[in-house]
Parts: sequence; C-alpha cells; structure tokens
Amino acid sequence: MVARDGTGSKIARSVTSCAECLAWGLTHARGVCLACYNFAAPRFGHLPGECGACRREVPLKNGYCRLCWFQAREDRIVTAVDARSAVLIAPHLPAVRSHQLFLAGMTRRRAVARTSPRRHGAKGRPLKAPPASVARPDMRWEQQVLFADEVIARDYRHVGIDLRRAPAPDNPWLGWALHLAHTAAEARGWAPVTRRGMQRTLATLLAGHHDSDRIRATDVRTVASRHSVNVDYAIAILDAMDVLTEDRPQVFDTWLAAKLDGMAPAIGHEAGRWARVLHDGGPRALPRKPDTVRAYLRAVRPALLDWSTRYDHLREVTRDDVVACLRRLRGEPRAGAVTALRSLFGWARRSGVVFHNPATRISIGRREHLLWQPLSIQDIAEAVAMATTPQARVFIAMAAVHAARPHQIRAMQLHDVDFADRHLTIGGRRRPLDDLTRTVLNDWLTYRAQRWPATANPHLLISKESALRHGPVSAVWMRDLRGLTATLERLRIDRQLEEATTTGPDPLHLAMLFGISETTAIRYANNARQLLETPHEAAASTSPGTRASLWHTDRDRPSGSR
Repeated sequence: MVARDGTGSKIARSVTSCAECLAWGLTHARGVCLACYNFAAPRFGHLPGECGACRREVPLKNGYCRLCWFQAREDRIVTAVDARSAVLIAPHLPAVRSHQLFLAGMTRRRAVARTSPRRHGAKGRPLKAPPASVARPDMRWEQQVLFADEVIARDYRHVGIDLRRAPAPDNPWLGWALHLAHTAAEARGWAPVTRRGMQRTLATLLAGHHDSDRIRATDVRTVASRHSVNVDYAIAILDAMDVLTEDRPQVFDTWLAAKLDGMAPAIGHEAGRWARVLHDGGPRALPRKPDTVRAYLRAVRPALLDWSTRYDHLREVTRDDVVACLRRLRGEPRAGAVTALRSLFGWARRSGVVFHNPATRISIGRREHLLWQPLSIQDIAEAVAMATTPQARVFIAMAAVHAARPHQIRAMQLHDVDFADRHLTIGGRRRPLDDLTRTVLNDWLTYRAQRWPATANPHLLISKESALRHGPVSAVWMRDLRGLTATLERLRIDRQLEEATTTGPDPLHLAMLFGISETTAIRYANNARQLLETPHEAAASTSPGTRASLWHTDRDRPSGSR
C-alpha cells in the first residue's frame, strides 16, 4: 500500500469498502476513501492509535476514529436532551457501541433548495408583497363550544411554520391578523425584525384557528417571547380581532395581595375590600386614581400590621389606638395617615364592618409649607454636567428655563415646537422660544431623526420602546438626574422662585407666566417675600440639611395638632 511519501506497494483504485471507515465506494491509493485519506493528512495531526470506542488501530482525532465521530454525529440527534448537547458531538463519543454503515462521499449535508431565483447584483432577499387587505371572516355558522366558561389550553410548541420558505397557511383569521399587523407596522414604524417576529407569532397562534376558538393571553405571552416580540403588541392585535381571553392576573390584585400579607385574616380581608372599592368604585363612590389607592394603603399598612398583632378584627380598634399610631408621625406622613384612616373607617362604618368610627374628630392640623432656598451655582452646574444625552438636556432646559413639570415635558408633541414663530406650547400654554432651548431642541430633533427615522410617534421625546407605539415615554425613563440636589422638580421650583424674587412677589404675574393656580402663586410670592425681608433666610446655605425651613402664612397663630 502506497504511503503519503510515495513508498510501499500501490493499490489500484477500485469500488470496495474503505479500510478505515468501512464505507462502500471508490477507494484511493491507500485503499481508503477520499475523506479518510484527507483525515490522515499530516497537517491535521491525526496520528494512528487505538480508538477509544471501537478499539481499532486507525488515525485518531482526540482519541477517536473518523467512523466513531460520524456515528456520534448521528446519535446526537436522538440522544440530545438540550440545545447544547444537540450541537456538540464530543459528549456522545464514549457512548458509541455500534455503527451504521454508509456510502462513501454521501454523508455531506446539503441545504434546502432555493425557493426564489438568484438575483445577481442585488443584496438581500427580495421584498415580499404586503398582505392582502382583508376584513373579518364571514361566520355563516359556528360550532358551539361544549364548555363555554372554560378556554381549552393548547400547546403551540410543536407548531412549526417557516414563512421564509413557504407562504402563510390559508386561514382567513390568520390573513386578517397579518393585515392588521402590517397596518400597525406601517403606522408605528416597526423595524423589519419586529415585523417578521410578529408574523411568526401570529402564524403560530392562528394557523389552525377556527371560528369559535379563543386564545389565552398566557399562551400569547409564551409564543411571543419565543420570537422576541412585544407581548402587548400581539395582544392588541388579537384583542382587536375579538379572539382573546384575558387570563393573566391583574397587576393591582398582585400588588394588593403583597401589601396585605402579614395582616390578620379578618383585618386583611376588610382592608382588601376597602382598597378594591377605592380602585373600582362602589354604588355611591367613584373610582379613585391608582396612585391615590396605593398612597392610602401604604399610609395605613403600618397601623394595620401593628393592630394585627393584638386584634383579630377592625371592630376592636379604638380611638386610643388610632391616636397612638398617629403620635409617632410628623408632617406629611401624619397628614396622609389621617386622611387614609378616615377613608378606611368611614367606609367600614357605612358598610357595617364596624359599629363606630374611631378616626372621627382627629385634626390633621395646619399644613406648614417649606421655605424653599435658591439653588446654588454648584448644584445647577452639577445637574448640567450630568446631562450628557440630548434628551437629558431637553429636560434640563424645559425645567430650568420654562418651569415645566416632568409629565408636561413627556406629553409634549412635535407640533408644540414652532421654530418659525419661535414659540413653545407646554401644558396648553404658549411660551416664547429662547435661544438656549432652541439649540437644545434642534440637537434632539436631529438625533431623533437619525435614530428613529421611520417612527410614527407624534411625541417630542421618544425612547426605543415608545418609538414603536403612539404613547409618551414612561416616568422612569429619565434616570440621569436622580440622586442630585438639583432634580427636575427642584429646578422647576427654583425657576419660579427666581422669577418671584427678581420681578417682585406678585402672585398675578406668576400665575400668568407659569400657568399655576392662585394658591400656588400666593405661596411662591410669600416664599420670595420671606427671602427678601430676612437676610439670613436669603443667604445661600452650605448644608443640605438646612436648605429648607418650615413656615406658614399666619406666623402669629400657634401650630396646630401634628
């Protein structure tokens, strides 16, 4: 047999079994197939030795011959338990105990044939035609559901539809959903990857959909997360089609259960009923805002936890218990606790839960307002230095120059900025556009057009999440100025205080300029008058703990009950 250096007897080419991998086919000079001949090439370093699986003396790669490597590649398809073991071959080598013979030169895996002709000189796949404009399927008859109150759980893990190689299944519901998704993508400026993910999600959910079927929101979440699609977008499309059943737990119920944990069963039950009446409304009560409900429950929760260690029901709570609870609080926490306890026991008395209201005739006391001090140059410079992004500079300019609240800045839309007429509209009030704000807004709009050129969101400030929808950015989006002395709210207050101290403590001027209420304008005017009349109060403080002092308009009267 001829070796690679040309020595030895020559074996003519013939069609027989390979001497190393046992494959049937055309052999070469050494009596082996072309694949084994190349496998033993010196540049690969596969030296002969005893195979760790079949115990034959042949060239080895990491201790195993080529035949065992090929068998392990076939075994991994059957024995793999996870995605990692389905890719790696080496872990399956020690388990090789038998071999499946094959034909030489026919083990190479080939890709699936092309579904579209090759386009020479053109990059990427050809653009697909948009889905046909269809409406809701016409349901002339409908199969009645046997159990109407229950939605049958479905397993979508085995639904495999590849829209890249084949058209979408012929289902009228799927066609309607794809049309709605295409319309939403055009209106909101979805990226191509978002469009493809949404199409795969809808195809998985609606490929076998029938007229009477319902889709659970939890199934939508599972399938959408598999394709990296926003769950809310997919649920909005299915909800518009009226095929969605909402089975996810409500956020308020989950939050309420966590807040009631640790209370006595009866006390927690009645507190939960009261919180739900505040949230949902009652026969003679309108629903409150969610923030109000959360603030009320947070205010009474320490008292309810304390009473749960001694009592089993709200009927056992006395006036002395309420007073003792409020005696430990001061300022705003005490005022909030009094208001929340009045609401809780007032509802309990009207509902027959308690026989008397222990929170009556408890005075909140006169509210003492803070005496705001002007911000120092160092505080403002620190805030400006932290504004390193275009959106942060917009927030700084709006709060420090125009005294705009954070929610007003987030609600601003593109048509509120008028460069030609040099005007801004903030909170429904028209204001002149200064040079600093004009430069900051111009930089942001340039960045916005480069980052999200296809977005259809009409709001001035957008993020990577809000660019795909029509709503404003969330309240937690602006994080750059948190933890500083000069926060956005503090900059807004300092701007109004600076106007009051510069032009004079005139409440009418402040109300007309900033659009604030009469009470707020009077409070700022009194604050400015106090700073101008008292030199010590007007001096900038160097201690953060003494930056604000307490004051009220009638300083001759004694302080009320705190």
